[in-house]
Amino acid sequence: MAENGYQPRLKTEYEKVIMPKLMQEFGYSNRFAVPVLDKVVLNMGIGEGVSDQKKVTSAAADLTLIAGQKAVVTKSRKAISNFKLRENLPIGAKVTLRNVRMYEFVDRLVNVALPRVRDFRGLNPKSFDGRGNYTIGIKEHIIFPEIDFDKVADVWGMDIVVCTTARTDEEAQALLAAFNFPFRQ
Repeated sequence: MAENGYQPRLKTEYEKVIMPKLMQEFGYSNRFAVPVLDKVVLNMGIGEGVSDQKKVTSAAADLTLIAGQKAVVTKSRKAISNFKLRENLPIGAKVTLRNVRMYEFVDRLVNVALPRVRDFRGLNPKSFDGRGNYTIGIKEHIIFPEIDFDKVADVWGMDIVVCTTARTDEEAQALLAAFNFPFRQ
């Protein structure tokens, strides 16, 4: 529960509807064994950031608007001459969301952003990593309502990693499906 007593809609739904359903489906005897959302990591890699530092700054600003939390600028670890990349150059931005912000973001992602994707046919059910984490690649960051696409100079893709406490992909998929993630059949 947040410090001011506010609890996101999805968190309440998880506790009242999703948790009992998963306990029955997988035969958990303890409510703490039921998988739960752990964190959501948003990542933007800006390839053109090598030549223009302002693009990385504007991408970090857009990511901050989307997440509702300040984005961290990521820097290159080593030099790669073929990509004109030197060590410690800003090449992207990332944000890790937990608790209230995480639930609010997942709510907006599923109910607002994903339906705005062009030619959307559902999420790939094979994008699990074997340990219960799910990765979504988005081609255009302008699908989020926080971004005013009249003011956007460049459109970037982004990765969204949903980390769960599930031990298997089957449990994680059941959890995310209960949160209304639109998986392809």
